[in-house]
Amino acid sequence: MPETLFQPQPSAAPRRSGPLLEVRNLSVTFPQRSGDVRAVREISYTIDEGEFLGIVGESGSGKSVSSLAIMGLLPDTAVIEGEILYNGQSLLTMNDRQLSQVRGSEIAMVFQDPLSALTPVYTVGDQIAEALRLHDGALSKQAAAVRAVELLKIVGIPDPSRRALAFPHEYSGGMRQRAMIAMAIANDPRLIIADEPTTALDVTIQAQILEVLQEAKRLTGAAVSLITHDLGVVAGQADRVAVMYAGKLVESGTVEQVFHEPTMPYTVGLLRSVPNIRTAGTSRLVPLEGRPPSLANLPRGCPFAARCPAAIDLCRTEEPALVEHGGPDGHLSACHRSTEILDGTLSRPEIFPRPEALVAREVPADADPVLVVTDLVKHFPLMKGGVFRRQVGTVRAVDGVSFQLKPGRTLAIVGESGCGKTTTILELMELLKPQSGTIEIVGKDVAKLTSHGRRQLRSQIQIVFQDPAAAVDPRLPIADVVGEPLLAQGVPREKRNQRVAELLDLVGLDPTMLDRYPHEFSGGQRQRIGIARGLATDPKILVLDEPVSALDVSIQAGVINLLQDLRDQLGLSLIFVAHDLAVVRQIADEVAVMYLGRIVEYGRIAEVFDHPKHPYTQALMSAAPIPDPAIERTRDRVLLQGDLPSPAERIDGCRFRTRCPLYKILGDAQRALCDAQDPELVDHDGDLVACHHVDRNTLVVG
Repeated sequence: MPETLFQPQPSAAPRRSGPLLEVRNLSVTFPQRSGDVRAVREISYTIDEGEFLGIVGESGSGKSVSSLAIMGLLPDTAVIEGEILYNGQSLLTMNDRQLSQVRGSEIAMVFQDPLSALTPVYTVGDQIAEALRLHDGALSKQAAAVRAVELLKIVGIPDPSRRALAFPHEYSGGMRQRAMIAMAIANDPRLIIADEPTTALDVTIQAQILEVLQEAKRLTGAAVSLITHDLGVVAGQADRVAVMYAGKLVESGTVEQVFHEPTMPYTVGLLRSVPNIRTAGTSRLVPLEGRPPSLANLPRGCPFAARCPAAIDLCRTEEPALVEHGGPDGHLSACHRSTEILDGTLSRPEIFPRPEALVAREVPADADPVLVVTDLVKHFPLMKGGVFRRQVGTVRAVDGVSFQLKPGRTLAIVGESGCGKTTTILELMELLKPQSGTIEIVGKDVAKLTSHGRRQLRSQIQIVFQDPAAAVDPRLPIADVVGEPLLAQGVPREKRNQRVAELLDLVGLDPTMLDRYPHEFSGGQRQRIGIARGLATDPKILVLDEPVSALDVSIQAGVINLLQDLRDQLGLSLIFVAHDLAVVRQIADEVAVMYLGRIVEYGRIAEVFDHPKHPYTQALMSAAPIPDPAIERTRDRVLLQGDLPSPAERIDGCRFRTRCPLYKILGDAQRALCDAQDPELVDHDGDLVACHHVDRNTLVVG
């Protein structure tokens, strides 16, 4: 008989009344030659037994640093002041040996990047077993191994006995994060700190991980501190929310208080900048202009004053304290004008009004498509061997994709990582004859192009990459970065410089910045530079590969508005590849949903999002978080089991049936059809759906 999965550890501290964790006036400073970086500045908060606290804010706000201070994982150079009390005991006065007894047994942490947090040379099972035996010396190797398998089963790892013997690199991203959660709950901790645990994951895997985290909380009774920038995740999971900006807490309260009645302009701006999958596309997003101040050179007064439309003279001279302002008990905010916001004298829409949309350029309904893709195929051979290499399989990255794009329209391509989205757009950018199928750009078949024709056509289709920092040469000033496509087209220097200045002005950057280098710009500004570069040759089609996924939500809104303006102003056609479905709905006119190299649903954005007909699309929609606690906590979800299969795996019949929630409730006769035949796209009320049983689909999407 295996030992009990969760049992109190011999070293567990006795429980006491009062908060489980109490942080008092915590400050963390990193000494630098150029000036001390004050990463965390006098923050105070508590976490009670079994409570779920969400900590949100932009990158660099101090969220992760404050949590690493609790775990005692900051570098020795960090200067830590204040108090951190866990169960009444000071963590900051403990030596490393004492802290090691608390870490892992009493307080556990789930890190953002599980691949770097797990040791690559040990199996996952051994690493979980090690965490168990470190805090329970009486546990044998065999018993620890058995419990490690049980933990992997608890967090939803398929075939846990076999997977326990696998190494971290053999796990997918979602499975690695599940393994990290298994390790975190191994010793029945009382507090779990999760640092951006879903950031790099697809929306379907994110939903699974959050479900696992809630299950871990239920099984262990642990309190959870969730650090994230995704307000939708916080809305559905947290009891209380703490908002951080420039190293300080600027608002704190219950999730309902903070989401429905925020009293700090920064929180108001964050919430208004987030697209909602249910309402996106009906109005413009509200961008938070500017960027957070340098923590090594903080301005006098409120650090948000430079970005706050409601700032007054007092804000620029005196930093507000985090206090109650006459609202509900426990709702704190750091703003001189919080009372005005609370009583309605200063309305929230008045602080951050929605910008007006530009009048779109008229495009004839019968205009010819600028892009037509028919039965596109891209397979990669899977090779094995050193000297005598041989093909052992085929990766079907793109397997018969068809779509078209009209002038002035936006087509979004969505799906999980590995579904073929990026391979599809790279095939478009190659301008070469595809393995199979056809690609026509502005009426020209790329398979029939001459070298000169290909060079000319390249100016008509340009791309903006996901990572703006990696997409440009850091050694070149942005005048050369933006003008490089023009140089390749043979444009003279004088005309090139004139065009670059026009482009910077077009994307909202000061043309006097021409001589600056990429590292001198913020992430949002670098993405604007990437967009300017993409527009340099005056293309008809702009391909956008996850253009806002690397940006904070506040900056993201400004970039999305810019893309909408450019599309309407210039008559651009956009191909928008993304995994954030709310962003997709905000900007797209049509959407193609991809799964394992095939399009499974294709149609108008409102119809597909409001009435999804394919089970995979339904799962995507129900997994996307909504930044509204009332909605998020009462939704019916269609959760997928497991990860996306490998494109190299041969699946007979419908390739989605191995994960399909509808397949599980069908009768034997209907399943037999799914097993035998891969469905083609068929018209259902104007949208194309690749499913045999659209009429029998009774899945409910919340």
